[in-house]
Amino acid sequence: MAHTIGLALDCHHPTRLAEFWKLALGYEEEPPPAPFATREEWLAQFDLSDDDQDDGAWLHDPAGVGPKLFLQQVREPKTQKIRLHFDIRVSAEAPRAERWSAVNAKVAQLLAAGGRVVWEDPEHHIVMADPEGNEFCVC
Repeated sequence: MAHTIGLALDCHHPTRLAEFWKLALGYEEEPPPAPFATREEWLAQFDLSDDDQDDGAWLHDPAGVGPKLFLQQVREPKTQKIRLHFDIRVSAEAPRAERWSAVNAKVAQLLAAGGRVVWEDPEHHIVMADPEGNEFCVC
């Protein structure tokens, strides 16, 4: 039996970084678990310190296909490349002649949102980093 997965991304500013990843993935904010009306109400049941005001952001694929994404606040800095990364496949549905244009259009959108290009394999994929340096590919 297969299991569902969720992904957790360590970061310094989850709610700010969530805006970037919502744009990158087409995700939206995950509603709080029932019966809670708000995420704050749900969080109140846990014994969290007062300095955890930006402790997390919860995102999901509105179509219910992709995994959930939890951005969790950590204090320590990112020290090396993570071994797991996202491949954002924007060109899979595009006709072959339009695939690279679709990749470049998404890259331009993510650059405007604070991402940066790390490396490019022309006509195949572009490695980018989000505003906190987490690498991913656009293909």
